[in-house]
Amino acid sequence: MPEDISQQDLNRWAESLSAIARTGLGFTESLYEQERFEEVLKIAADIAAAANPNSSHTEDSERFAQHWLGSVTPGVAGYVTPKLAVGAVVSNEQGELLLVQRADSGVWLYPTGWADAGYSASEVVVKEVSEETGLDVEPTRLIAVLDGLRRGFTAIPLYSLIFQCRLLGGNLKAHPLECSDVGWFPLDKLPEPLAGADRWLPVVRDAIAGEPIEVWFDRPRSPVWRESLD
Repeated sequence: MPEDISQQDLNRWAESLSAIARTGLGFTESLYEQERFEEVLKIAADIAAAANPNSSHTEDSERFAQHWLGSVTPGVAGYVTPKLAVGAVVSNEQGELLLVQRADSGVWLYPTGWADAGYSASEVVVKEVSEETGLDVEPTRLIAVLDGLRRGFTAIPLYSLIFQCRLLGGNLKAHPLECSDVGWFPLDKLPEPLAGADRWLPVVRDAIAGEPIEVWFDRPRSPVWRESLD
């Protein structure tokens, strides 16, 4: 593999190709086009399998292909888009940051969760913080929109909206299933392992300091597929 192509690049290309193929399969009624899209899907599966050099390429390729084929849905509902997660940056009077330790991975991160249908993004923030930490908050501003796949947060297409929130009250308590621990931490003494801090901590520092920041987002690249991460 060329040195300038990473496993993250391969995964991103595979997910993008599979999304194009699945969307095509969801909209086309032409048997000829269906065959072509299925072929693209198999190529995407090969690329995804190649992104993990320590696994069985043939078995993984087939697994990816079958998983993606099984997710095809006709029409608009089948248009493949990134999943959406919503996170909350909450600080207290001491300027400490609220963090939770994920039960599934053991890593620390600000409270975050999937966007639920029927809720606005800000309502999801309130819901997630309450469920994960027992605290009541009020969203005050959107501070970041992150591409999780581009930033290496996830292995699937995902956008993350991060809101700064004002603490209103409540009693600090970790969710018994989702979180192993929860707490307030000074910005110069954050716990480890901390997920992706180099990607979001600078804007979080400015937000907690009350700086009049602009919403941070991933800038367009040119060309999109080969330009290095900013």
